[in-house]
Amino acid sequence: MMETSRGNRKRGHLPGILLGGAILLALGAALWFRDTAGAGSPAETGPETADTAGIAAGGVRDGIHLATGFREGDGLPLVITHCTPCHSAELVTQNRMTREGWESTIRWMQETQNLWDLGENEAAILDYLATYYAPEEQGRRPNLEDIEWYELESD
Repeated sequence: MMETSRGNRKRGHLPGILLGGAILLALGAALWFRDTAGAGSPAETGPETADTAGIAAGGVRDGIHLATGFREGDGLPLVITHCTPCHSAELVTQNRMTREGWESTIRWMQETQNLWDLGENEAAILDYLATYYAPEEQGRRPNLEDIEWYELESD
């Protein structure tokens, strides 16, 4: 403590500022941990969370979920809830697999990437993926017909 010319003791402001900052930091950390303490994997939070997550946030236009690019359909909330916490939706939409292929990919993610057990949601997720992201038949373009050919003239 410091003495003033009148003999009164004057306290420095630094300890009070540090104490106030520490209290604010502790309160902020407590609030953050309180909000995230109950949050686990989507499998732990349950399907009621999956039904409301993502859909309301992004909206759907012309059959496409705007925030993710996923096609609208049964199981979309579950796919958003269980797939997009770990990777972008584009990783799903760029791939085309059979139901067995999607199931194999899920198993690989569970074994190597720490994907949680999807439980009763797995069947609905596989149905969605196999319906909207199945392999597409790709063949040749149709033959050209009724073409009027012309000869190029050279100079």
